[in-house]
Amino acid sequence: MTKLTTIATNQAPAAIGPYAQAVRFHNLLFTSGQIPLGLDGQVVSGGVEEQTHQVFRNLRAVLAEAGADFSDVIKATVFIKDMDQFGKINEIYASYFGDHKPARSTVEVARLPKDVLVEIELIAALNVE
Repeated sequence: MTKLTTIATNQAPAAIGPYAQAVRFHNLLFTSGQIPLGLDGQVVSGGVEEQTHQVFRNLRAVLAEAGADFSDVIKATVFIKDMDQFGKINEIYASYFGDHKPARSTVEVARLPKDVLVEIELIAALNVE
């Protein structure tokens, strides 16, 4: 029987509900959706650019706790409040992934937790040669 490993770091905001920051199953890491919260649990000030950068800082911290980075990501799901902001979000997204191009879905949603503008979840492959 395979056990799940919960991943938690104090370098990203604590979960605001009954879920883990990430869960590892064999060599796969599933992050929970990260929203633009600072370590104090408050939504960062600013617009979609600032919020997207904060989401990626949070994701980087969760990945690092699991021994991974953005190059290990195989799938991203991006939830955005306004599809008109897609270009700005996509530019920032590309800056974190560089030449690495994981599979991705982007969905416009009516509302996100704490009324933020963006949320992103990732699936990464760990320890793959």
